[in-house]
Amino acid sequence: MYFGLYKPARVIESKGPDFFIPAHPEPRQTEPNIFTIVLGARHSLIGNLMEDRYHSGVDSFRVLTRQIVFVNSPEHVKYVMVSRHANYERKSPQMRRALAPLIGDGLVISDGETWKWRRPIVAGVVHKKRMPEFAPTMEEVAEEFARGWAELPEGTGFELTHQMAQLTAKIIAQTVFGRNLGHQAAHMLIDGFASYQKSVDSFNLGYFLGADEGWPLLLGPKRRRAAAMVHTVVDGVLDAHFSGQGDRGSMVDMLIKHRADNSGPEMDRAALRNEAATMFLAGHETTAALLTWAWYLIANSPWVEERLHVEIDMVCGEGPVRMSDLPALDWCRAIILETLRLYPPIPLLPRQAKDADRIGDIDVEKGALVMISPWLLHRARDLWDRPNHFMPERFANGGKADPFTFIPFSVGPRTCAGLNFGLDEAILCLATLAQRFRVLPRQGWKVEPVCRLTLRPQGGLPVTIAARSGKGRP
Repeated sequence: MYFGLYKPARVIESKGPDFFIPAHPEPRQTEPNIFTIVLGARHSLIGNLMEDRYHSGVDSFRVLTRQIVFVNSPEHVKYVMVSRHANYERKSPQMRRALAPLIGDGLVISDGETWKWRRPIVAGVVHKKRMPEFAPTMEEVAEEFARGWAELPEGTGFELTHQMAQLTAKIIAQTVFGRNLGHQAAHMLIDGFASYQKSVDSFNLGYFLGADEGWPLLLGPKRRRAAAMVHTVVDGVLDAHFSGQGDRGSMVDMLIKHRADNSGPEMDRAALRNEAATMFLAGHETTAALLTWAWYLIANSPWVEERLHVEIDMVCGEGPVRMSDLPALDWCRAIILETLRLYPPIPLLPRQAKDADRIGDIDVEKGALVMISPWLLHRARDLWDRPNHFMPERFANGGKADPFTFIPFSVGPRTCAGLNFGLDEAILCLATLAQRFRVLPRQGWKVEPVCRLTLRPQGGLPVTIAARSGKGRP
């Protein structure tokens, strides 16, 4: 890669009869130079992390003219994300520049007054109190997807990330937007985001040379096409609602109605598209990645898979998995939570300091990049027992982690609005498919987790599926 100028870190994976250490890049032992940092960021944002950062604490260093502060201890995470939220609410210029062509000023990257008045609206759409409204559609889509797998010839292979994206895109389209996303539109959405993520530059040189807002992202033909694919799908949803074909009570319906509410600024067409695009991408991409990693972990841990099958059979029997079954699917939930620990879909939560501050014993400069990393925090050697092992039992039987040590959905005021939606969706989909199938990664395939915008297996995860004995019902 890069004409041999950059060599990615070695990927570590190890397993035995009763343990599995899933794939992760070997931590760097020496500080990378600027050349390695720039090319490494193009490959993966988690590939150049130092060994001593897999330990709680606060650390500061410089990249060119810019101060970088890594915050990796629960008390200081709380300080940044809650106590001093107003000083650190602004996302990094890299993230804002990278995502703006797709989602404009959508909730994920907005701040200030825009975020303040839109957040309650969006949060209300996917609030946990609305989950009973979403349940029938979630169940129906998951069942239909399982029937599609049952119709495949035995031994059929496919790339799992794309399959999971199809499933979650259909769920987000029907439950949140109230419209059945056609096959072609679903592929445009999924392929558009995947193509954009591959081509986007995750290192904004201008920011590290002193430009507090970074340099504008140059959109070449490939990025423009990718963004246009996403916008075409979202615009189609909006057009349907404006023409009276949308469902009452859907997210877009609620946002459109808000335009007539004089209590806040008017949400124009651009704002509607930005928030709709944000919900599409956040709602399908992160859960698709989560499910892909869960299948990889389960396939390499037969003792975990066996316990999963026993639980599903006991709770659901031969009948379809229902949302009402979720409280009893404790092991399934534990698997999803442990997957979120090891492979948080958003492994880096960068913030830009509004004003100078002090975090622990580190003086923080105005405009500094303050980096909170679920990837590092979830693997800190002094915060977790055997942090690189896959151990769902950490979360079984109601087990919980410190809310500032386990932050896959962020924490504080900017906690993911769709937390409950995404968690229930992942558990339901995993249980529905695991009830009937085993997912088998291709023998010899080398899994490498890489992050550009979200955390995915490099090159995807090729798999075949096998019906469980007596469980492959149509």
